[in-house]
Amino acid sequence: MERFLYSDNEKRYHTYSYELRKKFGKKVAKVALNAGFSCPNRDGARGFGGCSYCSAQKSGDFAGNPQIPLRTQFEIQKNQTSGKWPDTDYIAYFQAGTNTYAPLKVLQQCFEEALSFPRVVGLSISTRPDCLPCRICDYLAELNTRTYLTVEIGLQSIHDVTAARINRGHTYKNFLEGLDQLSSRGIRTCVHLINGLPGETSGMMRETAQVISTLPIQAVKIHLLHVLENTPMAEEYRSGKLALLQKEEYVSIVCDQLELLRPDIVIQRLTGDGDHSLLLGPFWSCNKRDVLNSIDREMVRRNSFQGCRYNL
Repeated sequence: MERFLYSDNEKRYHTYSYELRKKFGKKVAKVALNAGFSCPNRDGARGFGGCSYCSAQKSGDFAGNPQIPLRTQFEIQKNQTSGKWPDTDYIAYFQAGTNTYAPLKVLQQCFEEALSFPRVVGLSISTRPDCLPCRICDYLAELNTRTYLTVEIGLQSIHDVTAARINRGHTYKNFLEGLDQLSSRGIRTCVHLINGLPGETSGMMRETAQVISTLPIQAVKIHLLHVLENTPMAEEYRSGKLALLQKEEYVSIVCDQLELLRPDIVIQRLTGDGDHSLLLGPFWSCNKRDVLNSIDREMVRRNSFQGCRYNL
């Protein structure tokens, strides 16, 4: 097979590192920040308890401590990477909670402060599709003229039956409405997916990838479902109502999804793990390097690449 179009190495999918090198001509790293934002699926605006898989850290288990100033959070994480990548620029990543779920003035203070940090060249803002009102999207559109902005939208699955089972608090229609608010303003979007959600078949997971490939998105993050202690899903898992994917199943599904995704869509992530001190499974997720290498090997075995089945 010839080298994949969106690659400068042997990868057969459109990696985030390739995209950032192409954009900035150098290594750019994400620094996860925690501004302490809440979530409408926890405080009663959309629901209570949050998504059934979500930890008390609101999907920010590896983000900073919200009790510490943002600049200090940034400096701590930057110092951890500076030895490995000395000549590095940074993207400030607002990860934990719903990072457009606050008054506009509060959001402006946080995002503008992050842009003032040394060598920050962009922002990634993680949010829900039902938290994108026009006034905030107008501000994001203005930000987009000044920096490399990506808004990350949690979808997880296009299937409403799955969303209801995990207490997601919004529908696929809500997702499309939120995406339209961003895409109509020319804002770069990254969609989060989770494989292995309760009741989902491999066919449903493939369908999610196939459908989102038709949408005006620029990037995808694919995670596996992992179960953490002190979540509603932990009880479901202990009671035997939830079976977790084996590594071989996960690798096969991800490769299927890569084949269905448009080749221009940036793959920001292909696996993930939770806080190891709280993890109930799957434990194979702790070795991310092995998971990624297994995906690479399977793509080679198939003589396959991202997008080879797109639109078939």
